[in-house]
Amino acid sequence: MIEQIEGLPAGTLGFRARGQVTSQDYERVIVPDVEAAFALNRKLRLLYHVGDDFTGFDPGAMWDDAKLGFRHFTGWDRVALVTDLPWLRMTATAMGFAVPAEFRLFGNAELDAAKRWIAEPRPVDGD
Repeated sequence: MIEQIEGLPAGTLGFRARGQVTSQDYERVIVPDVEAAFALNRKLRLLYHVGDDFTGFDPGAMWDDAKLGFRHFTGWDRVALVTDLPWLRMTATAMGFAVPAEFRLFGNAELDAAKRWIAEPRPVDGD
């Protein structure tokens, strides 16, 4: 299941993965929210929390995630992934260079820090 994370600033989307995540979760929650947000914003920020109650992604969900990422490949400003799952942390670390956005990885205990980071203004060049 995918849930929205509320209380984030404008231009920032937040999602929490719980239990088993399916392609229907992407099609029902993430895709409409992302498409609507990109209709209003050229660049978006994303906070994605995969907590201890997460059990896995269905193959269709992983495919939907990849398609959505590629469709808006250059539209991400900042991406924060919050998880303690070793396989997901390793994958994110290995593939983080390919994300054309400022990317940071946080542990579950750092969720509040991730929310602060995703909301803070980018430094102006020369600062």
